[in-house]
Order: sequence, then structure tokens, then C-alpha cells
Amino acid sequence: MDLLNMSTKELSRLEVMQKLSEKRMSQREAGEILNLGRRHIKRLVKAYRTKGAAGLVSRHRGRASNNRLSEGARKQALDLLKTKYQGFGPTLAHEKLVEKDKLQLSDESVRKLMIEEGLWKPRKAKKIVTHQLRERRACFGELVQIDGSPHDWFEGRAEACVLLVFIDDATGKLVQLQFVECESFFSYCQAAEGYFKRYGKPVAFYSDKHGIFRVNQASAGSTDALTQFGRAMQELDIQIICANTPQAKGRVERANQTLQDRLVKEMRLLGIASMADGNAYLPEFMADFNQRFADEPRSDLDAHRPLTAKDDLARILTWQDTRTLSKNLTLQFENVAYQIQTERPTYAMRQATVTICKDACQNITILYKGKPLPFTVFHKQAKQSQVVTAKDVNQTIQSKPHKPAPNHPWRTYPLPQKSRNVPAARGGDISTLENR
Repeated sequence: MDLLNMSTKELSRLEVMQKLSEKRMSQREAGEILNLGRRHIKRLVKAYRTKGAAGLVSRHRGRASNNRLSEGARKQALDLLKTKYQGFGPTLAHEKLVEKDKLQLSDESVRKLMIEEGLWKPRKAKKIVTHQLRERRACFGELVQIDGSPHDWFEGRAEACVLLVFIDDATGKLVQLQFVECESFFSYCQAAEGYFKRYGKPVAFYSDKHGIFRVNQASAGSTDALTQFGRAMQELDIQIICANTPQAKGRVERANQTLQDRLVKEMRLLGIASMADGNAYLPEFMADFNQRFADEPRSDLDAHRPLTAKDDLARILTWQDTRTLSKNLTLQFENVAYQIQTERPTYAMRQATVTICKDACQNITILYKGKPLPFTVFHKQAKQSQVVTAKDVNQTIQSKPHKPAPNHPWRTYPLPQKSRNVPAARGGDISTLENR
């Protein structure tokens, strides 16, 4: 007696066909149970009457699929996955194989090929952690999440750097990307200025609790102290909201993970090996990224506000501090003394409060009632110790240890020779040596 291999679906059909043959069920009821049309039920009844249970077994079993990947396409895909697209994930590799190499295959076929060849390991399902859901904002420009992602973006072809990421909360659209050496006030101002000129001013920025966005000193908890970036955004009427956890600003965190995969691979294919070339490529990458992944907002209203004549970005996006002029109209800033030059009587400006503005190029401007004052540098004091954060230590310490020149005098000193007639110490104390 031949054994018949049947699937669970085929066994269910066999049970229904037996009831039909025994007149215990109508064809309409059989169709409802098996979720099949009446014509299909009639074909199954005919096959069961002529061949029995074997007539219900699929004839495709044991045969190759009609939609299987051809050997030529399979070999070409594997060659590209092991060379040109080495290290790519299945989704990104599938996009490149279809768009760049014109191969006709599905993303699941690419994933199976990579698993069979050991190029990709299936990831185990992570334990689901429940976080409070927050609905997307309705309008484009209503909330923009910002963050810095330090990474070896050029895979050793250039120094490791930081990518500043600005992503809209309502659409998931990348609105600004920029490679910088480190996260700093001036780097964020430079990225924000490019964003403002392209789209306008958003309603709010959503960031982490980095010292650039928030005063983290315990003594400042009960005050309204602002960081330099917070002061600049306040002048532009842009609110800064700091998230308590990384999950709260998960949109930009997930974007960082995607960029560390996709952007790195794209720059590898193009041979980009410097921050300048990377920044030149970023607009093209953002356009492609937004076309693939951006969503439509719930509202058609654009919440961005245009820049006005009062929004002097050249002045607002500077490091600012206030000083009080002395009787001699001098002030000190960052260990440098400045002497104000004025034609009016000096007593008129004594004890006046002025604002010092320093731009990214370290140029100094001193403002009094919104107008610049001429000045001269009086003297420079010795550099004192400075307090830096843990993230800025590597950028602050850039000096290399001094190596003396080959003709340095100490290199010509004769080496000390060991004396052969050194008296032994008595009692183990060097003070007991006798002069002989």
C-alpha cells in the first residue's frame, strides 16, 4: 500500500469531500468551510471521485517553481553580493541589484541567497518593550528632531566625524544633513542656518539633553538659564524641547541607524573619502531617501515661518556674552583684553554693558545698543585651564608630544660610564658609603 503525503490544507479538503460523497454536506456549505468558489468545489469533487485522496494532492509538489530564479541571474547576483555589495543588508542590496545592475529578482530571493551563502544571518525577534506611543505631528515643520551621530562614516578613508541629522516629525523627511568634526554650538548653528534658508523657521526642535541644548548644572535647575544655542533659538522664536529618553525621540534615533548603513554603503560605492565630498553628496542622498521613506503629513499646512529682516542670522548665530566696561573702557573676554576706541567723552560709557559676539571664524564684534564699537587688543594673558565635556576632550587635545631635533645638545652628551671601583654599601644605606 502506497503512503500518501498530504498537507494540513489537503487533509481538510479530504474530510470535506468525504462528507460530500456521503451526502452529509452541500457544495455551498463545503465552499464556505474551505473558502472556495462553487466551480472549484466541483473540480475537487470530480478529482476525488476519479482518483480518490490522491486527486486532492497538489500536482506542483516536487516540481521546480515556474517563477524560480534562473541559474545565470543567481550566479550574477551572488558574484555582486560577494564583491561590489559586500556587507550590504538584503533590502539595500536588492535595491542596488535592481536599479544599478538591472536584475529581475525579489528582495526575498536576495535574502535567501545571502542566508544560504552565509552573507546574512537572520535576526532573532527582539523582546517587545512597550513604550508610550506618541502620534506624529500633523504639519510639516511643526516639530523637527535633531541629533548628532558620531561614526566612522568613511570606513577609514577619512577621519571619523559626526553627522548632524535634522528630521521632520510629521513626515519622517530628512531636512538637513551635515558632516562636522564634532558636536558644538557653531556646528549646530551652521547646520541650522542651512536648514532655515531652505525651509524657514520650524515651530520647535526636539533634542536630547546635550549641554548644547540644555543647562545641565544642578545649581541651574531653578533658574531660567539658557545655553548659547537656546538663546539663539529664543531670539528666532523657536522652542527647544529636550527628550527624557532616547525612545522619546525614536524617529531620529532610527534614522541614525539607517544612515549608518545606507549612507556608508552609498559613499563607499562612489569612493567618497573626505568630509567636503561627503557634504557635497548629501543633498542628492537626502532627495533619494525622502522619495523612498517620507510620508505625507495629516495636514497640508506648512508650519515653517519665513525669515524676516529682523532675523539677522549673522549676529544671532554667534557666541554672545555680556561685559561691563571699566573706567578706562576696557573689558576682558577669553583671556584677552579689549580697549574700546571712541570719540565721545569716555565718562559717557563708563560701566556700560556691552555684548561680545564671536563667530565660527573666531572674529570678535563688540555691540553697544545694537551697534558695533571699534576696539584694539590691549594685551593677552597667559592661557589658563579650561573645563570641557567628555565629548570634547579629543577635539581639545590635538597637540602632539614634542620630539627634539637630531642635533639637539642633549643628544651629544656622553653616556655615563659604570665605575668598576665602587665601594659596597654598609648596612644597606647609601649615606654609609665611605669616600676612598
